[in-house]
Amino acid sequence: MEQIKRTLEVQRIEFTNSKFLATPLAGMLVWLIIGIAGLTLPVRTTVWVLFIGTGSIVYLGMFISKFTGEDFLDKTKPKNEFDNLFLITVGQAFLVYSIAIPFFLLDYSSLPMTVGILTGLMWLPFSWIIKHWVGMFHAIFRTISVLILWYVLPEHRFVAIPFTIVIIYLITLLILRNRKKQLKP
Repeated sequence: MEQIKRTLEVQRIEFTNSKFLATPLAGMLVWLIIGIAGLTLPVRTTVWVLFIGTGSIVYLGMFISKFTGEDFLDKTKPKNEFDNLFLITVGQAFLVYSIAIPFFLLDYSSLPMTVGILTGLMWLPFSWIIKHWVGMFHAIFRTISVLILWYVLPEHRFVAIPFTIVIIYLITLLILRNRKKQLKP
């Protein structure tokens, strides 16, 4: 049976109607773990926690999505081009490690800043897709906050930056929740 073609605008509306909880929850949890590692573990171990944790956010988000009702792996849902675009932005976030790693090799303490900023950039296209300012807020506020903390608290970069990102995720989740309430008729 031939599937009915849906316009991009229809697919955008379908995408926009999602809850968008799983991925931010995964990001918040991972950055919380990184911050705790920064408080309690040696830097060498915290570096690994940061690399492995941020690299696994998408997979943790897929797992969490089963409990938020978003179920990213649901094969019965019709394909949506904006899901594909979002996955491309995730791929973009992985590619930015090519910037973070050389700086890390020169100065290990650059890692929370480079990964914290570069992986947050995927929120900009997200904002465009859903036609809402939440992604702009997240990306811009995260970039400015991380950069300021990197300069102001050089001895606490592996703690201050991750916990600040957690707070930004919390605010983002509240905005997303309120956005979803506003979408209801």
